[in-house]
Amino acid sequence: MEQEMEKGKESEEKWVHDASVDYKGRVPLRASTGVWKASFFVLAIEFSERLSYFGIANNLISYLTKVMHEDLKTAAKNVNYWSGTTTLMPLVGGFIADAYTGRFYMVLFSAFVYLMGLSLLTMSQFIPSIKACNSRICQQPRKIHEVVFFLSLYCISVGTGGYKPCLESFGADQFDDDNLEERKKKMSFFNWWYFSLCFALLLSATVVVYVQDFVSWGVACLAITIIMVITVIAFCVGKPFYRYRRTEGNPLTPILQVLVAAVRKRNLSLPSNPALLYEVPESKRSQGRLLKHTSRLRFLDKAAIIEDKHAGRKESPWRLVTVTRVEETKLVLNLVPIWLTSLTVGVCLAQGTTLFVKQAAATNLKISEKFKIPAASMGSVSAVGTLIAVPIYDRIIVPILRKVTGNERGMSILKRISIGMASSVIVMVVAALVEAKRLRMAGSHHTMSVLWLIPQYLILGLGDSFSLVGLQEYFYEEVPDSMRSLGMALFLSVLGVGFFLSSFLITIVDNVTGKNGESWIGKDINSSRLDRFYWTLAVINALVWCLFMLVTRRYTYKTVQNRPMDKECNRSDEVEMVG
Repeated sequence: MEQEMEKGKESEEKWVHDASVDYKGRVPLRASTGVWKASFFVLAIEFSERLSYFGIANNLISYLTKVMHEDLKTAAKNVNYWSGTTTLMPLVGGFIADAYTGRFYMVLFSAFVYLMGLSLLTMSQFIPSIKACNSRICQQPRKIHEVVFFLSLYCISVGTGGYKPCLESFGADQFDDDNLEERKKKMSFFNWWYFSLCFALLLSATVVVYVQDFVSWGVACLAITIIMVITVIAFCVGKPFYRYRRTEGNPLTPILQVLVAAVRKRNLSLPSNPALLYEVPESKRSQGRLLKHTSRLRFLDKAAIIEDKHAGRKESPWRLVTVTRVEETKLVLNLVPIWLTSLTVGVCLAQGTTLFVKQAAATNLKISEKFKIPAASMGSVSAVGTLIAVPIYDRIIVPILRKVTGNERGMSILKRISIGMASSVIVMVVAALVEAKRLRMAGSHHTMSVLWLIPQYLILGLGDSFSLVGLQEYFYEEVPDSMRSLGMALFLSVLGVGFFLSSFLITIVDNVTGKNGESWIGKDINSSRLDRFYWTLAVINALVWCLFMLVTRRYTYKTVQNRPMDKECNRSDEVEMVG
């Protein structure tokens, strides 16, 4: 008996039994697949994608106002519409990847569309017939340029729709949740994922933006296109090292089955012992993990009641579902209040690529007599804040908190998010105070130094290391295993809806304040009152943060049943419960 257990343990250590397969469809060998050697290729392509995205997004409002001569309100709305679309498209890409194509092939398809968008954008800067105009100074760009320019931008949006939900979840799939060491590495993976993202932001906000402003947009677009091609090739080279997840069909169908079955059995009484509810035995489960029963949303448990009149024969999945399916449905429903109360994170982030940039453009951008920085380069300060915070949190704070709290994550995911949301309030307060001072100085014909904007950008970056990283991890961990691409898309939709809400707020504020003849968001920044708009956002963020704290007070994290013969996984339930 002991020899059989030893053999079973050796098999668990040698092979990965988490329902993943290698590139030939076999059970993956732990030593030659997954973990950092595989996720490195994923991090590389994510770096190039973010370098391209931020290289465009950081300076887009300047291009729209200076080259295409849009006013501040129109340019800000166009940036928010594009950014919002870009971060909502992953809902489509994530669904298709989880249901049909798988993450790897969705990434390849997205790479093709993304590169098509970058190529069009590059051509719009070099080919004379579709350039903005022939002369050096454009008073009105050609219509063909506008069409090609926005077509290229929205091709990039479609490409991002497959990239963003699949790359991060595919990278996290390279770590086995049932292995203690790999599970710890996966917790670090989310931190280093965001670190690489912010490193791309730093380079795009400095090098790429500098080339755009002082060399040409065409050269910058050509450079990021070449980098993207190189990393896509590298991603394909890593194919033998990846662990892949099989698709399980439409991930929404099981949720609908639970809801329908619960309604059909609404008149039945729940058994006093949850063990009497229907579940597929672990020995007969071909793939995936079983979830433990929880007491939340007990009405849904009726979908797993075994009816005596149907005992002994196979029941329709629209009449009888497993406890695991019920718990997965509960997970999805519990995401809704968290998603709604975290939307202000996206609203705050939207200011960093729109109004903050115009705020910087209205200051003295000279660092010295000979050196002047582009306004969009101030985004690098935010990136530096995150690049400093992530390693400190991952390597110093988390180990200390693990010893103090006994939580493998150091602190729960939702606590980490709440800290980031609190920092959003501070960001808007600081931005309002700085803008009020800038307006006073402009009124007395003085120009504020751009260095005054460092605090708001720095706090924004520090807060993102808590809120955005926490939201990424939350929407990966707390969705059903079969919906992890869609889970990452839900995270991105927080940002996308946040950008649209920002545009909506700009419209509302402009309509309300414009009636008095002094719009808070006018045609140019010096005739606007952005400080009052920032105070409004600070109040909204504070109220939503309080609501978030109430919502999360009784939140229950996903609980996974132990796997037999896997002693080191006896703590997995505890890890999932503490979040």
